[in-house]
Amino acid sequence: MSSQFKLMGERRFRPFFLTQFLGAFNDNVYKNALVVLITFQAARYTTLAPGVLVNLAAGIFILPFFLFSATAGQLADKYEKSRLIRLTKIMEIGVMGLGTLAFALDSLVLMFSALFLMGTQSSIFGPVKYAILPVHLREDELVGGNALVESGTFVAILVGTIAGGVTIALPGGAMWVSAAVLAVAVLGYLASRGIPAAPAADPRLKINWNPLTETWRNIAFTRGNRTVFLSILGISWFWFYGALFLSQFPGYAKDVLGGDEHAVTLLLALFSVGIGVGSLLCEKLSGKHVEIGLVPFGSIGLSLFAFDLWWASPAAVHAGEALPLSTVLASPATWRALVDLVMIGVFGGFFIVPLYALVQARSEPGHRSRIIAGNNILNAAFMVVAAGLGAGLLAAGFTIPQLILITAVLNAAVALYIYTLVPEFLVRFIVWLLVHTVYRLRVKGVEHIPEEGPALLVANHVSFVDALVITAASRRPIRFVMDHHIFRWPILSFVFRSSRAIPIAPAKEDPQMMERAFEEVARALEAGELVGIFPEGRITDDGELKPFRPGIRRIVERTPVPVVPLALRGLWGSSFSRKDGPALSRPFRRGLFSRIELVGGAPFAPEAATPESLQAAVAGLRGEMR
Repeated sequence: MSSQFKLMGERRFRPFFLTQFLGAFNDNVYKNALVVLITFQAARYTTLAPGVLVNLAAGIFILPFFLFSATAGQLADKYEKSRLIRLTKIMEIGVMGLGTLAFALDSLVLMFSALFLMGTQSSIFGPVKYAILPVHLREDELVGGNALVESGTFVAILVGTIAGGVTIALPGGAMWVSAAVLAVAVLGYLASRGIPAAPAADPRLKINWNPLTETWRNIAFTRGNRTVFLSILGISWFWFYGALFLSQFPGYAKDVLGGDEHAVTLLLALFSVGIGVGSLLCEKLSGKHVEIGLVPFGSIGLSLFAFDLWWASPAAVHAGEALPLSTVLASPATWRALVDLVMIGVFGGFFIVPLYALVQARSEPGHRSRIIAGNNILNAAFMVVAAGLGAGLLAAGFTIPQLILITAVLNAAVALYIYTLVPEFLVRFIVWLLVHTVYRLRVKGVEHIPEEGPALLVANHVSFVDALVITAASRRPIRFVMDHHIFRWPILSFVFRSSRAIPIAPAKEDPQMMERAFEEVARALEAGELVGIFPEGRITDDGELKPFRPGIRRIVERTPVPVVPLALRGLWGSSFSRKDGPALSRPFRRGLFSRIELVGGAPFAPEAATPESLQAAVAGLRGEMR
């Protein structure tokens, strides 16, 4: 069983998951019950049109995220997190009590007041929700934990939306909805009591109660780490994309597919299931680590299947009465559209889960909650813009399929822009493709590569893609020292340059380049980075390990750091090595899906890291593979 599902059996995760699931479910039961009520019975309360009321309700719910997220981020950093979660669940019980009173008095003002307070409660819960995961989960569990949270959230949204709409339509529906939301709020509080304590990140933090100045301060925190900030922009873009899509489901079901309200539910269900499946697949595809290479993969799918959805959609608007779901499903075009929606959801999961995990993993712990609060503020802003853009384009005469096409094109443009700003995303994608298509990588002992601080990695040199394979196995970026001819390879040059590899030449060929390389290695190690070298000095031409050159001693004498030996096997004899080597490659199948291995050994202290000792260690690791 995958470790992400094993988390459901552990106290450090299960109570939190249930608390989050029940909260998302309850929000959507109440919201959709209110939307259905004001859509079909607006005349009982006001002269405003139902469409205006529905958009007003959406605005009222999202407004607290702008007003209170900054304060919520401070609270989540200052106070113990499990206690803060329990307080938000007590608040939820009170809010649902107000909602029950609103239904009993049939008061639209109180209903909207309860909706505003529900948004307030959610805005307070948001920062602590994501900030608590890195406290209770290891790095190799973050992706799986986020996958469960995201898939569970979308399932809760789906089930809650359906339950709210169905329940409010029953005789005495308001009473049944009231009973349900109160009961679920109490269950959520009981679940929260099992969440283990999570210490405060910054107990001495002084709360700034001014939402405007603190909002700008939170945004500034998100900009402290460029990769984190651009990841947050990526997350916000996903919510823009999702909000634009979700808001078109009713119109797409009615005007494009010709269906009724059951068709709308089907579209929402398939989209939610797709995101859940994509989220859960992330752990397997990423090897249980934060693999941002999945993000470009996800963005490609988001545009590709949105484009196909536009292409498959009928050009003519459906006229006449709504068709039953069975008739709608009889059309092949419908099935193609449904497959596209599922795949958009799947690739959405690939896109969003690694980004959330990356933000959690790379945020400064002392103000992680405030960074997540800033993320929530930007998410809300992007969703508001998406709603405005969708309404504006439709008002201007665009059709829903044309709106879908615009979304696909915008997504491709935004993705290219982000990957241009942060090549690490694209580099990791290329590396991820390499070890999931051309090769099948098996790793052992990579835990010897330190999680933080400088280290020198030394490995045998078997092929032109050795650096990429080691990069795929490492949780941290590595700056490789490599032959300047390989560094300039037309196909791989972009990857090497983007990963800040260090080109080197032999002293007899270009002594100045060699000296510059050693200077850059020293600067990188002094800055706390990982540096990788291939001390044989060239790719093996017979598959055998060659003597290690003395450059290792020069590096560690100038900058004493731990030295980690690594051994590669299975690449010799592949299309990326110099020659075919059947004897050494016999256990491995060369070509597509070849099996390769990387084994790491215990670090050497700087004073013990001689060329001879490291060569013996790598030779031993190679033998261990056999």
